[in-house]
Amino acid sequence: MLRLLSIRDFVVVRSLELELEPGFTVLTGETGAGKSILLDALGLLLGDRFEPRQIRAGAERAELAAAFDVDDAPAVRAWLAEEGLAESDGEVLLRRVLDAQGRSRAWINGSPATLAQLKALGEKLVEITGQHAHQSLSTAETQRALVDSFGGFAALAAETGRAWRAWRAAIEARDAARADAGRSAAERAFLESRRHELSALGVREGEWAELAAAQSRLANAASLIEACAQAADALEESDDALTRRMAQVASRLAQAGAHDPALADVAALLEPAGIQLAEAARALRDYRRRLDLDPAELARIDERLAALHDVARKHRARPESLPALLAATEAELARLDAASDVDALERRAADAEGAYRALALELRAKRRFAASELEHRVTAAMHALAMAGGRFEVAIDPLPAPAVHGLDALEFRIAAHAKQPSGPLARVASGGELSRIGLAIQVASSDVGEVPTLVFDEVDAGIGGAVAATVGRLLQSLGAHRQVLCVTHLPQVASFADHHFRVEKHDGAPGVESSVTLLDRDLRVAELARMLAGEQTTAKTRAHARELYDQHRRHR
Repeated sequence: MLRLLSIRDFVVVRSLELELEPGFTVLTGETGAGKSILLDALGLLLGDRFEPRQIRAGAERAELAAAFDVDDAPAVRAWLAEEGLAESDGEVLLRRVLDAQGRSRAWINGSPATLAQLKALGEKLVEITGQHAHQSLSTAETQRALVDSFGGFAALAAETGRAWRAWRAAIEARDAARADAGRSAAERAFLESRRHELSALGVREGEWAELAAAQSRLANAASLIEACAQAADALEESDDALTRRMAQVASRLAQAGAHDPALADVAALLEPAGIQLAEAARALRDYRRRLDLDPAELARIDERLAALHDVARKHRARPESLPALLAATEAELARLDAASDVDALERRAADAEGAYRALALELRAKRRFAASELEHRVTAAMHALAMAGGRFEVAIDPLPAPAVHGLDALEFRIAAHAKQPSGPLARVASGGELSRIGLAIQVASSDVGEVPTLVFDEVDAGIGGAVAATVGRLLQSLGAHRQVLCVTHLPQVASFADHHFRVEKHDGAPGVESSVTLLDRDLRVAELARMLAGEQTTAKTRAHARELYDQHRRHR
C-alpha cells in the first residue's frame, strides 16, 4: 500500500508530505484546489511522462517521492528480485526529479531506474481509474484483459498468445519450404559442390599461417645461415669474440676491485651480460643445426600454398578463412535440409496447432466461468446504483478463425432496464448510465486483483443522492481489504471514508500554493457541511453533515 507521498515544487505545491493509512481515504476540496495534482504526481512516479510546465513557477526542478509497504504484495517482491532491486524491510521507495529543461531522473530503492521500469512496477503497485476510464471499456482488448485479470488467468492468456505465434511461425516455415523448393535445390547443389571441394582440400585451421612462415624460412635459408655464421663468429669463434673480450674486461675489473670496491660493483654489472652473450651463442648453434636447406620441401610448400590460394580466390575468400568457410557451408546445408523437410515442418506445424488449441480451449472454459461470475457481480452493482432491472452480460462467441487471443470473441453487453434488450456497452447506455456501469465494473473487478492500492479520480462525477451513497458504500467495502484513494466532490461518498484529507489553495506573496490537511471528526463534519451547502453553511447544514457522518460510522 502507499504509505507516503512527498512533493516538492510541483505545479502549485511548494512542499507537501502526505502520510496514508490502509482503508478508504478521500481527498476533497474546492474545484481547482489541487486534488488531482496529487494524483498527477503519483502518476509521474509510476512512469507517466511529464511536461516542464508542471514544475512550480520560479523553481529549477520538481522532486517527487513515494514509499510503499509491500509485505503483502508477492508480485511486487518477485518483480523487484528479478530486476535486482530487492525491497528494504518490506518497503519500496520511488523517487523522481524533473528539471525545467525537460530532463528527468528516477530511482527505485536508491538505484537508477528507467521509465519503463517505473511503469512496470507501477502496474503492480497502483491502479488509477479516472472519471472517463469507463470509455476504454468499449474496446475488445480492454474487455478481454479485464475478464482475464478478474479470473486470475492472465498468464494463461499470454501463454496462448505465444503458442499462436509459434504456430503461425511453423506454418510460415512450412509454406516457405514448399515455395522455395526449386531455389533450395539449386542452392544445395552449389553448397554441396563447395563442401566437396573444401573437404577434399583438407585445409586445417591455422595451416595457411604455418605454411607461409615455413616458406619464408626455407626461401631465405642461405641468408639465414650466413647471418648465423657471422653472428657466431662475432660472439665466440673469432680471436676477438665478444664472449672472450667480455670475460677479460670482467676479470680485470674484478682484480682492480680488490683495491677499490666501487670497481667490484661495476664488474658485478658485467656478469649477467656475459651470461646472456653465452646463452645467445648456444642458441645460435642450436638454430644452425635445425636449419635445413631442403629444396624439395620448399617446392611442396609452394605447391600447397598455391592450391589454397586458388580455391580461396575461386570462392572470393581469404586463404586463412577457408576452414571457417567450410564450417559455414556445412551449417547452411544443415539448415536447408531442415527447412526443406516439408514432412517434418508439417508435423511441427500440426504439433504447434495442437498445443495452441489445447491452451485456447482451456482459456475458453476459464473465461466462460469468470464471465458468469463477473456478470453476477456487475449486475448486482448496477441494481445498487439505481439501475434496477438492468443486467450486464459477457458474450463469448466463436471466432471464424483462431486468433492470438484465443478461439472466441468477447464483448460486454448491457441492458439498462428489464425490458431493454442487451447490446454492446458503448452503444446502448447513455452517458450517465455508462458512467455508473463503468464504476460498477471497476468496483466488481477490483477486489480480486493483486494491485494493493486503488485510486479513483472523480469516478462519481454525474451522480448524486442515494446513488452517491451507494458508491461510497461500495468503495468503503472495497477499502476493507485493499487501500482505496478517491478524489470526490460528493459528501455522500466522502462520509463513508476511513480517512479524509482536505486540499486547499492559498494566494500568497510567492504565488498560488496548495496544502493538504488530515481532518479530525469536527473538521470532517465542517468539510461535509461545506460540500453540502457551499461556503455559507448553517446550523441545519452542519446538523445534516453530522448526521451523515455518524450514520456511515454506524454503517461500518
